[in-house]
Amino acid sequence: MKMTSMKASNSVAIMAAFLLAGIVMGEVEVNKDGVLVLTTDTFQEGIASADFVLVEFYAPWCGHCKALAPEYAKAAQSLMADHPDLSVKLAMVDATVESSLAKDHGVRGYPTLKFFKKDSSSGPSDYSGGRKAADIVNWIVKKTGPPATVLTSSDDLKSFMEKDELVVVGFFEKTDSADAKVFLSLASSMDDVKFGITAEASLRDEHKVAKDKVVVFRKFDEPVLTYDGEMKEADLKEFVAGSRLPYIIEFSDENAPKIFGGAIKSHALFFCKVEDSEAQLAEFKKAAIKLKGKAVFVYLDTAKQSNARVMEFFSLKPEDGTQFRVIKMDKEMQKFKADITEFTEESFATFVQDVLDGKVQRHLMTEDVPEDWDKEPVKVLVGKNFEEVAMDKSKDVLVEFYAPWCGHCKALAPIYDELGAYFKDSADVVIAKIDATKNEVSLVDVQGFPTLYLFKKDDNKAVQYNGGRTLEAMKKFVESKGEVQKDDEEDAEEEEEEEGEEAEPVKDEL
Repeated sequence: MKMTSMKASNSVAIMAAFLLAGIVMGEVEVNKDGVLVLTTDTFQEGIASADFVLVEFYAPWCGHCKALAPEYAKAAQSLMADHPDLSVKLAMVDATVESSLAKDHGVRGYPTLKFFKKDSSSGPSDYSGGRKAADIVNWIVKKTGPPATVLTSSDDLKSFMEKDELVVVGFFEKTDSADAKVFLSLASSMDDVKFGITAEASLRDEHKVAKDKVVVFRKFDEPVLTYDGEMKEADLKEFVAGSRLPYIIEFSDENAPKIFGGAIKSHALFFCKVEDSEAQLAEFKKAAIKLKGKAVFVYLDTAKQSNARVMEFFSLKPEDGTQFRVIKMDKEMQKFKADITEFTEESFATFVQDVLDGKVQRHLMTEDVPEDWDKEPVKVLVGKNFEEVAMDKSKDVLVEFYAPWCGHCKALAPIYDELGAYFKDSADVVIAKIDATKNEVSLVDVQGFPTLYLFKKDDNKAVQYNGGRTLEAMKKFVESKGEVQKDDEEDAEEEEEEEGEEAEPVKDEL
């Protein structure tokens, strides 16, 4: 009976929100999920219609946008149903139609989410939460209210824990104590985690928690984790971040933001055919428990076509069988190859610990040198011939680091070929390219595609190119030995008009 009543009240709240939207919004379109559909003409009216508005700039063809769409709709409905008193709306803008509007707000990729606060003089802030409905709601609630929910009863705590996979609760003697202030500061900084705080002794007794302790409640693996360290924000953050993921997690589009967005930047990756690897995954989990908080342990099903790009990034194919790799993503992306045949807790844990301790040499992938690598004006480099060509001190060598699947790289290809043709008879300039998904070099850190570096003759200094993707701009960059990043004003205007000028990030493609 209580559940029926709750559903009824939720329905009333949603209906009221729709009716209110219809009255307030005037010409602004509101879709069936309660999301504002904004255009250049209605944008200002839309963001002025609530105290807070989250706007998604999207492209209809974008795969990430399509994946976000149902979660965004659920978040809008959840906000109307569960937070009817909160003056907040979700909105969306088709950036391919409203291109000037998107440009005005610095949209360089899709989806881009901006958070607008009424009467704010500092402009919108970037959305930094996850892409599931609960993540979006939690982020907005955190941004629009206190950093932690005050819990005063057992029912409060039960309700607080009910909807989320993980919540963090601080059990303090006083909510204004020094330790509590550290906890609240952390709560303010972690937008996509739900924090609660209580000073009720009865709640401490009910959950057998000592005073001034922080507890993570979660619906996977160990359901209750208690922080036993000193109340230092950095240490507490590491504990919470390490608790957010299960001991082992399967790689997927849904889980990728959790894996890459966490504080732990060392990832242990087990490539296996899941249906045949139950025993090995059990050993993998034991190693993960042993090294809890030091690395994220991820497994990838090699039988799934959706994992093909990740496998390509590690130069792996399904026929390579079961494989184990470690990748460190703190300062630069470094890969480490484990030559192990017995996949046990000890072999997994030992290799990961050796990587963390700096005992393992970085693994650099390379293809064999093609016989016709220098046949065309744009020379083809691989790991094995990179230093010989790029570090030739008698020549200035421009190298494009590209990925075959990268849309920006494909768009640049004909222009880059023209650049190669322009310099083909030069005695001291080489234009080259390297497939960075199959070949790696230690001299530069490639974080996105395409990335271009000029290796200057005489000293081999590497200068990254950040100018426009036009023939004239790149010619001037090479001819000036990396001094000129842009051409004249006309070329700068052409650069601004180029769509997707930024590099496609490596980690977003994994």
